[in-house]
Amino acid sequence: MILPIVLLSTLALLGMPLFAVIAAGALWAFHSSGIDLSVVAIEFYRIAEMPVLLAIPLFTFAGYLLSESKAPDRLVALTQALIGWLPGGLAVVSLAACAFFTAFTGASGVTIIALGALLYPALRQAGYRENFSLGLVTTSGSLGLLFAPSLPLILYGIVAQQLNVGEPVSIDQLFLAGILPGLLMVLLLAGWSGWTNRSLRSSWQDFSWQAVAEALRRSLWELPLPVVVLGGIYSGYFAVSEAAAVTACYVFVVEVLILREIPLRSLPRVMHRSMILVGGILIILGVSLASTNAMIDSGVPERLFRFMQQHVDNRLTFLLLLNLFLLVLGALLDIFSALVLVVPLILPVAVGYGIHPVHLGIIFLANMQIGYLTPPVGMNLFIASYRFERPVGQLYRATWPFLLLLLLCVVLITYIPRLSLCFL
Repeated sequence: MILPIVLLSTLALLGMPLFAVIAAGALWAFHSSGIDLSVVAIEFYRIAEMPVLLAIPLFTFAGYLLSESKAPDRLVALTQALIGWLPGGLAVVSLAACAFFTAFTGASGVTIIALGALLYPALRQAGYRENFSLGLVTTSGSLGLLFAPSLPLILYGIVAQQLNVGEPVSIDQLFLAGILPGLLMVLLLAGWSGWTNRSLRSSWQDFSWQAVAEALRRSLWELPLPVVVLGGIYSGYFAVSEAAAVTACYVFVVEVLILREIPLRSLPRVMHRSMILVGGILIILGVSLASTNAMIDSGVPERLFRFMQQHVDNRLTFLLLLNLFLLVLGALLDIFSALVLVVPLILPVAVGYGIHPVHLGIIFLANMQIGYLTPPVGMNLFIASYRFERPVGQLYRATWPFLLLLLLCVVLITYIPRLSLCFL
């Protein structure tokens, strides 16, 4: 048993694609158990039957369409008009705009690339320090992962539903559970950013109803999006997959046919870029579900839980160790791979310690969000280094104050379950 694990780990370190490593591990496990290897293909067929799975490509396509249009500019202008008059207001604008944008794209790197060119020069021109501006934009890129319709929230829900451990989990519950923890992160960073830069104001010195009216007029087509997604789901008019279809159709009609900011000839390119992300997620999800079944058949979660019981006395200690593990994991692995690989292992253990699966999902994603910023290999650090042409060491220094504040938020989210469960 040790030899195949060592071999697969070596191949992964040498650059073998992650889905191939997972698939090889699952095939070997089933072969060793005498189970027909066609079970892996059956797992792919099983995920194709999930109605909620349609939400992933549809929300992703909608998010990429928004990133290609001038919607980010209008979003920044609207938040600027509403709160840019506050001391340090442009920093708060950046946080709010990036959080909203990441919620729809599901990828923090896309937010840094799409909004970075707009926000970073504006921050520097308004007098914000270089390191603060770099740290703010880099950190803001991952803030929307807890807000609907974030792809990681949907993916966690799919994996948890397949495991069927503990309390039932629905995507609707996860969307509600992420509201307060997500707002906590945004508000804490906004408060600190405003206080640190209280002597600065944006280029709009005073609040202006005329500016607000103009920004609202320009953003008139994008403003209904949150109502379409959340209002449609919680009013009972739409299922999550139906809300995704309506969102994608709405964004297509607005950005391509009404505003005409995306030419029809550019649609194949946008589709290609968005479906590359979706294809990677679905391949990893399919082989990981097969791998999960192999681990369940072998009793791995039960053995892991017994081991934890022997060495971890109580729930609080388990949560502390879980946070440390997830922070390291988030720095080493992208969020989608981490979800489908690790959740099947830790969810049964967490339920054994009395942790609600929805609460675990928010803890997991909050840690993954910080993992994007955790040195030495946090993904957003390198994306920002490339985007703004700054040494990655400077990004380490620029993001550490934000990292500490987000760690405080994770502690609060972890040890105050009501933040995640109060709406359930």
